[in-house]
Amino acid sequence: MKYSTVIFDFDYTLADATYGIVSSFNHAFSRLGIPGHDCESIKRTVGLPLDEAFVQLTGHKDEALINCFKTLFREKADEIMSKNTRLFEDTAGTLQRLKYNGIYTGIVTTKYHYRIDETLNIHGISHLVDVIVGGEDVKVPKPSPEGLLLAIGSLNSKMNDVLYIGDSLVDAKTALAANVDFAAVTTGTTNEKEFLQYPCIKVLNNLSELKELIKI
Repeated sequence: MKYSTVIFDFDYTLADATYGIVSSFNHAFSRLGIPGHDCESIKRTVGLPLDEAFVQLTGHKDEALINCFKTLFREKADEIMSKNTRLFEDTAGTLQRLKYNGIYTGIVTTKYHYRIDETLNIHGISHLVDVIVGGEDVKVPKPSPEGLLLAIGSLNSKMNDVLYIGDSLVDAKTALAANVDFAAVTTGTTNEKEFLQYPCIKVLNNLSELKELIKI
């Protein structure tokens, strides 16, 4: 099974940014006088746009409050997120192997594009990723296929030559909406049984297993 293009989600697919995410959420909650939330509750919202995550955690739907939360979150995240983001042990090696085999690579995420750039630069792997589509690059976030289709188009890849890899049901729905193959990784908070509700060519325990899936 050979693909010309492999595109990844970022959080809990390529990296663990738990400290920055949880700290930024609870910083914003504290500033707004909203009770903080535990790590696992916040982790389960990763992959959602910030406004949806806020509503899911708090039940508050006031637009002005949501916008204030997003501003406070971003201020704290700018301070701590990238420097506290840890790549998974097999991330760099997987990206290197794909590049060595002539396979295009990309990242499609709800996270800000500039933050992905910053994180990849910190870890010295920006040269291993051909395209990045962040939350500010699209009009409609995942599970809309807009970002994934934008990445595919920028690489001039054919749809049936693309594999999208992610750790959440949002990612599974995104691949389905874009009509591209999807492989799941269980390095986030979603288990194999949940993933199998959606078209999925393989559920991987980690990125190292990708080499067996696409024969690289």
